[in-house]
Amino acid sequence: MVTTNPFPLDAGKTETASLSLLERFQKYRRFSELIAAPLSPEDCVVQSMSDASPTRWHLAHTTWFFETFLLKPLCNYQVFDGSFEYLFNSYYNSVGKQYPRDKRGLITRPALAEIFEYRKAVDERVSELIDRGGLDEQQMKIIRIGLNHEQQHQELMLTDIKHMLWCNPLFPAYQEASSRRQSEASLTEWKQIDEGMAEIGVRMSDTVFDNETPRHRTFLHAHEIADRCVTNREYLRFIEDGGYKDPQWWLSMGWAHVQEHNWQHPLYWIDDEDEGWSHFTLAGQQPLLLDEPVCHVSYFEADAFARWSGHRLPTEAEWEVTAREMSVPGTGSDDLVMNDQTVHPVGSKPDFFGNLWQWTSNQYTAYPGYHPVDGALGEYNGKFMCNQFVLRGGSCATPSGHIRPSYRNFFPPQARWQFSGIRLAKR
Repeated sequence: MVTTNPFPLDAGKTETASLSLLERFQKYRRFSELIAAPLSPEDCVVQSMSDASPTRWHLAHTTWFFETFLLKPLCNYQVFDGSFEYLFNSYYNSVGKQYPRDKRGLITRPALAEIFEYRKAVDERVSELIDRGGLDEQQMKIIRIGLNHEQQHQELMLTDIKHMLWCNPLFPAYQEASSRRQSEASLTEWKQIDEGMAEIGVRMSDTVFDNETPRHRTFLHAHEIADRCVTNREYLRFIEDGGYKDPQWWLSMGWAHVQEHNWQHPLYWIDDEDEGWSHFTLAGQQPLLLDEPVCHVSYFEADAFARWSGHRLPTEAEWEVTAREMSVPGTGSDDLVMNDQTVHPVGSKPDFFGNLWQWTSNQYTAYPGYHPVDGALGEYNGKFMCNQFVLRGGSCATPSGHIRPSYRNFFPPQARWQFSGIRLAKR
């Protein structure tokens, strides 16, 4: 569970075709700063683990993206600070060397105030460029990819902030808790899909990432897929049945992680003998509501639970085909997303989109006929197609305008700090 979004601006829910490119650029950029607003300067510099980044780094890196790929090629542009190219480059080897990822928390200078000056300067220049008009096709493409990139980092900011605050023994809250009520989860219903050919993916455009392409045919075996995600109550039975102590349910590498890191329950769960189960949220420590979907589990945990329950995880093709069929006809994903930073009780609303990321059984690889985009932006997705698993659906931390049925998120199988849950399939 996260809690109600305190920000006056929704990162994507209100986006409509009537918004101009300039309005969308300014709106998305402003939302990143609103995410950082509740934090102290000290909060913004902490890196809680190598997979996470400090908030100030996210704010700088998303600015570096627009400066590097859009503004620097302009003949009359003067860089804000030449050292930023090294400090805030994430992984673009074709651009230059990068400061080590696991040491980003050591970058105490430039100060946070200077990072905001950097954002202001770049935003003003990009806004002028858009407002003047005459952008060529490549510049338009960079802006649209940059906005998708900004939204990705908005989600990462929230997940990294949560992990950073959880590392503090005081369990400080990022925002106030929303009103929560215990409601009973609906019984699982199984959607039957007959065997046959299906199409997944999309055609290439500036509004999607290259790893979602090309649209292609794939064969589906007859199967059934759950209409809702697994609950805390259901996962607790796995724990009480000795799930974390029995190697028969685990992949070898997963069992090694259980042993090495002493996993006994999902990340952020707290077992108090007197008070019972609770968990850490962006609103601090809260009681664990048993009919909410289980959250912050790794692929290893999702796969082990599926085996224990006598089921399996869906393939990403099964997930996409079913999610499209179960969507409300005639609406886009924005109409299905609960983007108020709350994980909703299962069965309360359609939860294929915008509640939790859901692990699939697919390793992250290229679709048939895939080609990365040309140039440095081709490093965005393709080179990570190794040792990762695909998640689908978007989470409560994902800007709603960023969610679509074809979106392929990916993380290594041991990752737990994202808002990731479990949907089951069988046959």
